[in-house]
Amino acid sequence: MPEHDKIKAVADSFVPGPENPRALRDALGRFATGVTIVTARDADGAGVGITVNSFASVSLDPPLVLWSVAKSSNRHDLFAAADAFAIHVLGADQAGLCARFARQGAGFDGLAHGIGAAGVPLIAEALVVFECETEAHHPGGDHTILIGRVTRVILGADRAPLVFSQGAFGRFVAG
Repeated sequence: MPEHDKIKAVADSFVPGPENPRALRDALGRFATGVTIVTARDADGAGVGITVNSFASVSLDPPLVLWSVAKSSNRHDLFAAADAFAIHVLGADQAGLCARFARQGAGFDGLAHGIGAAGVPLIAEALVVFECETEAHHPGGDHTILIGRVTRVILGADRAPLVFSQGAFGRFVAG
């Protein structure tokens, strides 16, 4: 039996394609991620934000991080044009913020927030905030990958992070 067929004998498999995007999305959902809100300013200086779980570190020297935004998002062009942004890593007690910055959420309406060094809105109480200058954009299929150079890190209270897996929010418990 060929090596690649051995795993098929114990698990379902499929070839991802345009006819089964939900199956691929569900498979990717088995990878637990942290949850972030990315904020920036629009052309008029108003704060914008989006809930994101595609955050990753890229490099320590220079300090680079990445995240991606769907080209179909109504906020795609705002973030693609931004020269700075902030990535807020959420705590387990902040799941409610995700809905505020989802597709039809209230965003900054009625939400107390500060302003960072680059004029980007900063959400209070995040586990950690990475203030970034936009370093690069890269096409990534139906997304745009944004690379940010970290210019400042703000550490919040040390507590459990918010985790997203298989379509649900939860918390990480070590041990």
